[in-house]
Amino acid sequence: MESKTTEPTPGKPCVFFDRDGIANVPPTTRYVEKAEHFHLYPEFLQALQVVHAKGFVAIMITNQKGISTGHTPQEELDAMHARLRHDAELVGAPVLDIYVCSEPDDRHPDRKPNPGMLLRAAADHQVDLSRSWMVGDHGTDIAAGQRAGCHKTVYVGTKAIEEHPDYRVDHVADLAPLFTNHLPDWSATEARPCAE
Repeated sequence: MESKTTEPTPGKPCVFFDRDGIANVPPTTRYVEKAEHFHLYPEFLQALQVVHAKGFVAIMITNQKGISTGHTPQEELDAMHARLRHDAELVGAPVLDIYVCSEPDDRHPDRKPNPGMLLRAAADHQVDLSRSWMVGDHGTDIAAGQRAGCHKTVYVGTKAIEEHPDYRVDHVADLAPLFTNHLPDWSATEARPCAE
């Protein structure tokens, strides 16, 4: 009897987001130390909605050295991320996961610009990096996305950086229009879980 081979299921496309300066207003000091100082950009939530409408998942990738230095207590970080998840779900665009690197050593494989968090997220959630994007406001974000093998990178900001992103926009408010015009539409090919 002839055996049939099964084609491997392709991974899902993802937009990886940096946190501070992309999802939320950047801190006035080096770290966002308390949840009461964590303010989401409404424009970030709008960008998330476009991401989901195009059939992508969204994952947060963030360096948070303030955890290891003691500036940001773990419970405050947890409260920030609980609010982020809650607000994203309210607009119908949940964040699939949040990866945090608290290591202070730039040589740590998870600390951006190293790609460890993206590679781990791809393995954990069956993400196809070759169809995925990375968005950030520092050169380290762009480098991490490129090293991980992301299809496109987006730099948000007006400062010069050494890295060469595929797209540059001035502000988070520019992300939703960028995604509307340039993010491929995989919504017809990505299987959606059935609502219970």
